[in-house]
Amino acid sequence: MKSETKKISAVKVLIYIFLCFMVVIYLAPLLWVFSVSFKTNGEIFTNPFALPESFFIDNYVFAWTAGKLGIAMANSLFVCVITLVLSMFLGSTVSFAIGRMKWKLSGLVMVYFMMGMMIPVHCVLIPLFTRFAKIGLSNNLWGLILPYLTFSLPTTIFIMTGFFRSLPNELVESACIDGCSIYQIFGQICLPLSKTGLFVTGLMTFVANWNELLLAMVFISDDNKKTLPVSLSKFVGPYNTNYSQMFAAIVIAIVPTIIVYCAFSNQIVDGLTAGAVKG
Repeated sequence: MKSETKKISAVKVLIYIFLCFMVVIYLAPLLWVFSVSFKTNGEIFTNPFALPESFFIDNYVFAWTAGKLGIAMANSLFVCVITLVLSMFLGSTVSFAIGRMKWKLSGLVMVYFMMGMMIPVHCVLIPLFTRFAKIGLSNNLWGLILPYLTFSLPTTIFIMTGFFRSLPNELVESACIDGCSIYQIFGQICLPLSKTGLFVTGLMTFVANWNELLLAMVFISDDNKKTLPVSLSKFVGPYNTNYSQMFAAIVIAIVPTIIVYCAFSNQIVDGLTAGAVKG
């Protein structure tokens, strides 16, 4: 018994060491970027890994004002929130229809949406640009929302369909016996039980669209309509780059994603824990 206890404790120690190592790997770059954002260019080149001699707040002031990060962040929030809401609504309804309702074309519809996961953005970039230019959606934030929604739906439908299919059939049958309509079954029974999938797909959709650069750079040319990743690219010049101001802008850009993840991470863990126990 003592040998087995020692083996278990040794395994736990190794696991803790590995987890601590992974935490350092993931947090060290973030902490370094945060530290460098308070330095001057001279400090970065002389002592890049040392703590800042004095907290140089002017980097953040310049990044926010001259870089127009406030306008860019508002544009990114508008695009990401609208895309998130539409993706959650359309993705959950389509997933419910595919996963819980019986109809002949459900399999083909699933295949149709899954084909969207295999199409790279680069293949549709030029056709989208020419089409949007004709209908007035170029240099328009709605011209970003439509492709963002299109590329977010396949992943949302794929994950949410699995959640809806994993629900017990007895719940739906009992609801039907009690006289619930299909809308009540979806909104009051299946959707609340699949909230874990909503949180997961919501985080994936928000973070992916928040960090998207290619479509935003091609479709948007007006400085007042550019999103945050496009505004960050302006800090890198062809002949000179102010790294301290660029790192300050990066810190401003990643703070919202960290806040969103911290706000919803507990719900995801609680949902996974609740779904792991049955009976």
